[in-house]
Amino acid sequence: MGELLNKTIASIKPLDDAAMKKASARQDMLTKPQGALGRLEEISIRLAGIQGKTLPVIKDKAIITMAGDHGVVAEKVGNYPQEVTPQMVLNFVRGGAAINVIARQIGARVVVVNMGVAGELPADIPVVDKLVARGTANIAKGPAMTEAQAIQAVEAGIEVVNAEIDKGLDIVGTGDMGIGNTTPSAAICAVMTGQAVGKVTGRGTGLSDEQLEHKIKVIEGAITLNNPDPKNGLDVLAKLGGFEIGGIAGVILGAAARGVPVVVDGFISGAGALIAEALAPLSREYMFLGHLSVEPGHRIMAEKLGLKPIVTLDLRLGEGTGAAIGIFIAETSTRLLAEMATFGEAGVSEAE
Repeated sequence: MGELLNKTIASIKPLDDAAMKKASARQDMLTKPQGALGRLEEISIRLAGIQGKTLPVIKDKAIITMAGDHGVVAEKVGNYPQEVTPQMVLNFVRGGAAINVIARQIGARVVVVNMGVAGELPADIPVVDKLVARGTANIAKGPAMTEAQAIQAVEAGIEVVNAEIDKGLDIVGTGDMGIGNTTPSAAICAVMTGQAVGKVTGRGTGLSDEQLEHKIKVIEGAITLNNPDPKNGLDVLAKLGGFEIGGIAGVILGAAARGVPVVVDGFISGAGALIAEALAPLSREYMFLGHLSVEPGHRIMAEKLGLKPIVTLDLRLGEGTGAAIGIFIAETSTRLLAEMATFGEAGVSEAE
């Protein structure tokens, strides 16, 4: 592995147990029945352990949206042309996409990263350039990328999140853009969870029954051909993944190493989370699952990671939309912990 990747993994530490115990004790003193705020209590306590503070703070927020293209679109596994990827990148930087709307509402900056867009992008747009190559190779014909490219993609994600943390960052959400990326994500999910391809593969952007069957066969063929090692996250990424999926894994690892919580978005971000967890199992403690996608494999990913979704809204857009909503709820949990009065402060009698 690369030097930066090794150093980052070695820097990931267990959560601060003392901070979590203090946060839990404060939750029990707030003016409510114990446990009455449900998962909001649980989220705030884990945030305390991640930040190492009894009262965690969420002020500076970012969504990092990774963009990349996929050679497997040549197998006609989706309904949209590859030209949509650079078009949507332009939409992101102009502020017109769903993620921009939600990010504005929650006060988060959107950081768009070119990990592997096949088409041309204007040189003067505010996009972080981490181009590994102009799209991955076709996984139906061979590996998606070399091992060196896989390391480059993950380390690019680490570099991006480190730069954002240096600017000020209390929580980060992952996002993606890339036509055809549910195909490598389903392949990664099948390999790393041991589930059948047909069980984890969904309709993506709206496939017919016949198209879905074709997509499943393409993924099964790619797994057989490339024979990735499910215990080796870099091998799975190199043989089946996308540059943006590697970048997402890097964001998760980099944030965990710096004590910053990560809200993971949907199916594609989930594939990145599986790669990150395989490389550094402790990174899972820093992850929150923003939502549960309608893609069938996303629930299986969540179970593998041991994460419960913050919300279930039947989203299937990506971009970081579900992560942004999760960040809003995470911030709410910290405000409740910090700003609610205790029984003693409010002069309210506690339960006997």
